Amino acid sequence: MTKTELLNKAARNGEERLLLARVLDKLELARRRNIPSHTGFLSPGERACVEALLAAAGHPRHLFFGGYEGAQRNICVFLPDWQEPEDFQTGGDCPVCALRASFPADGALTHRDFLGSVLGLGLDREKVGDLLVGEGACDLIVLEEIRDFLLLHLEQAGRVRLRLAPVALERLSPPPVQGKLIRDTVSSLRLDAVAASGFSLARSKAADLISSGRFQLNYRECVKPDRAVAQGDVISCRGLGKCVVQEVGGTSRKGRILLVLERYV
Repeated sequence: MTKTELLNKAARNGEERLLLARVLDKLELARRRNIPSHTGFLSPGERACVEALLAAAGHPRHLFFGGYEGAQRNICVFLPDWQEPEDFQTGGDCPVCALRASFPADGALTHRDFLGSVLGLGLDREKVGDLLVGEGACDLIVLEEIRDFLLLHLEQAGRVRLRLAPVALERLSPPPVQGKLIRDTVSSLRLDAVAASGFSLARSKAADLISSGRFQLNYRECVKPDRAVAQGDVISCRGLGKCVVQEVGGTSRKGRILLVLERYV
């Protein structure tokens, strides 16, 4: 398919079309010059959009990398034929690095504090990956190109002074993910039914939230309450968090479908 045909197939709106056009430019650069090429950091929704594009393009050699396993924000790297994924991640070509911002333990800083301070310096969101906030420290995963700028200019978050220093990716300390396992039954695998179970909502309330654009299925907006859900799908709702369909089992004696969900706040 041509570039225009790929964009017509994968993009659902003008914003996605601009994103995917830039991704295709990176892919073309890697192919033309036989060198690694990468995007900026992608949100989970943008990644899902890019994955749909790459599937339509015949799955060119690529990897998603966010600095550590399980990262929420990842760059998409297009690899030349001479380079393996593990060589890219550990070699000098890797554009992802990390900084550790230390602060007094009583500073009570949040993810929003750090993100606001970083973007307040005039940096684009795509230059910044996950921000791992812990007690007395926050690990900032960023593109190498802005590392020195942050070391020089990021002096505080909120009103709290920071001490910044580089940290190796293998020394990152992601906070543990807190999940709640939910075992339930549903009458069908419609999105509104599964969402109601996962977020403890009335089914009518879940349907209203879906129709109003509050829900995402696999990180892409879904406004159809009757959309079918399958094992492995991720359901997100603004303000409520997300849940993962861990298992779709058989049926109960009353003919309802057995589900195992894991909810994250």
